[in-house]
Amino acid sequence: MPPSTAVPPTGAARSKPSGLVTTWKKLWPYLWPHGRPDLQRRVFLAFALLLVAKGVTMVTPFAFKWATDALVAVTGNATQATEAAATAGSWLWKAPILLTVIYGVTRILMAVLTQVRDGIFAKVAMHAVRNLALQTFEHMHRLSLRFHLERKTGGLTRVLERGREGIEELSRLVVLTLLPTILEFVLVLGLLAWEFNWVYSLVVFVMVVVYLAYTYKATQWRISIRKQMNDSDTDANTKAVDSLLNYETVKYFGAEQRETARYDRSMERFERASTQTYTSLAVLNAGQAVIFSIGMAIVMVLAARDIMDGRASIGSFVLVNAMLVQLYIPLNFMGMLYREIKQALIDIDDMFSIIDRNPEIQDKPGAQPLQVKQAVVRFEDVHFAYIPERPILKGVTFEVPAGHTVAIVGPSGAGKSTISRLLFRFYEPTSGRILIDGQNIADVQQTSLRKVIGMVPQDTVLFNDTIGYNIQYGRWDATPEEVREAARLAQIDRFIGLLPEGYDTPVGERGLKLSGGEKQRVAIARTILKAPPILVLDEATSALDTFTEKEIQDALDRVSRGRTTLVIAHRLSTVIGADEIIVLDQGRVVERGNHASLLELGGVYAAMWNRQREADQARETLKRAEEEERSPASVTG
Repeated sequence: MPPSTAVPPTGAARSKPSGLVTTWKKLWPYLWPHGRPDLQRRVFLAFALLLVAKGVTMVTPFAFKWATDALVAVTGNATQATEAAATAGSWLWKAPILLTVIYGVTRILMAVLTQVRDGIFAKVAMHAVRNLALQTFEHMHRLSLRFHLERKTGGLTRVLERGREGIEELSRLVVLTLLPTILEFVLVLGLLAWEFNWVYSLVVFVMVVVYLAYTYKATQWRISIRKQMNDSDTDANTKAVDSLLNYETVKYFGAEQRETARYDRSMERFERASTQTYTSLAVLNAGQAVIFSIGMAIVMVLAARDIMDGRASIGSFVLVNAMLVQLYIPLNFMGMLYREIKQALIDIDDMFSIIDRNPEIQDKPGAQPLQVKQAVVRFEDVHFAYIPERPILKGVTFEVPAGHTVAIVGPSGAGKSTISRLLFRFYEPTSGRILIDGQNIADVQQTSLRKVIGMVPQDTVLFNDTIGYNIQYGRWDATPEEVREAARLAQIDRFIGLLPEGYDTPVGERGLKLSGGEKQRVAIARTILKAPPILVLDEATSALDTFTEKEIQDALDRVSRGRTTLVIAHRLSTVIGADEIIVLDQGRVVERGNHASLLELGGVYAAMWNRQREADQARETLKRAEEEERSPASVTG
């Protein structure tokens, strides 16, 4: 892969897109990839064919001129033509036909060479697209959790999609359209001055300058409209993705019409901007046609005058017409070319702004892999804030001994889940240290750190693939037998065995085809397969019903046996057996001890325990009352 371009000190997106030259310099290492001589040869060959094709393009109108002059010579004076034919055989009569054939051959060559050039360069352009898209996708995974929480997934994927399209467009338009047009324009000016005089070249030059100036102004106006269209398109796409991902929530609240109206508002803006885009295109095309037609008319008048004065032949009249008509074809695309290049620059710049953004969490130079022997986890005076004005953790200190289970409980907003994010190094502590076997996790390689930690979260999100794929995600090199054993330990093998497709059963978007308990068992199975020495259970059963919670808790107890386990819990009934319970409140450790000692203390933990027991008893009483109302004895009585 080509080396990355220099990254700016800040990760903020640029306020305005880079110019064509700057962006082209960034793209060039991908279009001229080191270590790929086959692609470099294709670049050379494409440019060689470009020169040959333009040479043939310039010969084509001359062939038309020669054929016309030959026809005039043959038909202009029949007596002289007959005498000439008698002295020169049939050559004079054959010349117009031969020159017409040459004209046809040059047009065929012009088209074939252009298409061959495009085909040869296509592999170079698509290789650049693939490499840059891959680098961007890879870099997105290196960026911090904060970055992904601040960006909408739908909008981020559109940046990647448009960036790919922008690279393809820019490379194709610059190499296959812009450069050939510039070369053809220079050749036309030179040939007009050589065949006629400098006045012809001056008229064409002025015409093209006015043409391009008008195109630039009109296209600048159109770009602002196009930007509105793209923004509304992105907004509509983001709303559609967001709504479809939350399909169940929409159904819960009967909000189909509201979601449709929200989507339609974005599409209304898209419709309005799209209509303006097509209207402005008509204005652009009309103006271009008028400017070019005036310039062509002037040149044709000059040619007609020279023919009438005997300074040029009839073929010269045809020559200037054919040459300008030929030039008009690429010129007619200048507005589109400028707009597409400008849009491609914006799209590529958005992609490069992501590539150029430094990850918030980076390995230090010379960072070594984490070496785990006992798996002792220790937090030392850890402070943290997502934003400076709102501190979350305020000097948290605790230790999870090897093979022990420590639970962290507390009211909502106390900072419980933040602890797991810091342990995974999704964020860095504002101050303090987090140690594993005495090694500061800020000094080790992130990949080695995350390799030794297993996570079972509250909200298990599965890939839209099969059950087997999602379990094997825990360790990709696991054998099918190891996958099945992990499923057995997670107590999901019996459920999978009842499915017609077994482990090949699709789980749907985010695992929506499975129940909450089934998704949790898949999460447990893939964590078992990963076999980490450190386990984090982040409210893994809080969203489940009591019966399912008991089954899942039994599976979790088996998984955590012999492992250093950090349990972040909301339901206190799940942490009764923990070796130590740490109570957080407003970012501080306010109590610690086992279940019995904390109840005796009569503090925050005891109050939380009593409230949860009262809530559980109230639910049980309500459940029994509902069952009694439904029973036959209740009905007959």
